Amino acid sequence: MSKLHLVFGGRVKDPQTLDFDENTIEVVGIFPNFASAEKAWRAAAQRTVDDAEMKFVVVHLHRLLEPDPDLQASA
Repeated sequence: MSKLHLVFGGRVKDPQTLDFDENTIEVVGIFPNFASAEKAWRAAAQRTVDDAEMKFVVVHLHRLLEPDPDLQASA
């Protein structure tokens, strides 16, 4: 399985948090590796660099699809 990554962003209520305004969510895309996801994240973040309330993130989808077995055993 490839290591999928989701890049998305939007307006946050507080620039120091990840509390997104759901009405402003922008999905940049799903990428097959971190390098391409990081490139897309940088482009999206650069496009909104002058707006402190806009934030973009990379989510490691492969970690959600394949959780750490050590963490599962202790739950």
